[in-house]
Amino acid sequence: MTPAVNYLKKHKVAFRLHKYSHDPKHQSYGLEAAEKLALDPQRVFKTLVVQLDDRELVVAILPVVTQLNLKLLARQCGAKKATLADARAVAASTGYVLGGVSPLAQRKHLRTVIDSSADKHETIFVSGGRRGLEIEINPHDLLEQCGAVLAEIC
Repeated sequence: MTPAVNYLKKHKVAFRLHKYSHDPKHQSYGLEAAEKLALDPQRVFKTLVVQLDDRELVVAILPVVTQLNLKLLARQCGAKKATLADARAVAASTGYVLGGVSPLAQRKHLRTVIDSSADKHETIFVSGGRRGLEIEINPHDLLEQCGAVLAEIC
């Protein structure tokens, strides 16, 4: 299993796994998960790694049907500017490949911000640590396990 799944088991956090056959030709990893698992895309969240102007990497977790507002995220983190992190920096800091970046059990603990829309749902879906694997989890459990904050970032 992936580090994210092993972490949740070890810490006795309630979750459900959902698997699907990943199509490498699909244009959006998150939308593919929503489509193949027949889920409301507002409940499927993507994990993005962003670099602030001081070079700190931060994790942003938001619905796959929305776009990250880099200015809102930067402001939330006390920075002036934020940009999407380079793929190599993402892999090095998280231990996961793009399209399979889980917010859980990353190689390095990064500050994490979850979009406030997560609070509207009993459970949300996040990457399980590889393409084709989603974790269904209560957003408050995710918040606690990631040491995250809720904020409007879309």
